[in-house]
Amino acid sequence: MKKGFKQYTTAWAALLILFNLICFVTPAEWYGFNKFGGSFWAGYAVITLAFLGQLACAYKAFRAENAKKFFYNLPLITVSYTGLILTLILGGLCMAIPDVPNWLGAIVGAVVLAFTALAIIKASAAADIVESVDKKVAEKTAFLRMTTADAEVILASAKSAEVKAECKKVYEALRYSDPMSNEALSVTEAKITVKLDELKAAAAADDAEKTKTAAEELMLLIKERNAKCKALK
Repeated sequence: MKKGFKQYTTAWAALLILFNLICFVTPAEWYGFNKFGGSFWAGYAVITLAFLGQLACAYKAFRAENAKKFFYNLPLITVSYTGLILTLILGGLCMAIPDVPNWLGAIVGAVVLAFTALAIIKASAAADIVESVDKKVAEKTAFLRMTTADAEVILASAKSAEVKAECKKVYEALRYSDPMSNEALSVTEAKITVKLDELKAAAAADDAEKTKTAAEELMLLIKERNAKCKALK
């Protein structure tokens, strides 16, 4: 992400230099018109500020706490690059051509910056909404993911074939259960956690009878949870 912003800054600096070359290296007079009129510096200042605004927009796009957030911000980066290029082309043309009013370049630069800023705000809001939804989904699926992982560890540590077969039933039942949780499932999920600890102890002791009993009770609890999940939808 920092590398991406560094690359953007390099491109931004190159385009800003190019803009200045267009402004000051192109002929000052053309067909009797002098581009360094009274409004030239006002237009130049506004377009330069537009370039700085594009850099600020890009900083907002690249400022992501993690890779997923950065992925959500990719549309912002595309918008920022587009705004930067449009500022160079339109602003540069308005400042380089003597008979074009320089104030027009200022307006063009300001308009491009405004549209870029609005697009980035809109895309940023969308990214925040998607990230918020992802966090809620992750929180609601955390129980089943962790419980399934615990069951997988118990299965891997099982010694005898009989114990392993019972542990596998529980693991498969959890693996294919509805991942979404709900406050209404808290009691059932607490019972599953307690019973899974019993299964773990029985499997560790290689006690086939206790393992079977714990597994059967777990299967009933998992079935109960799945039925409640279905009813809550």
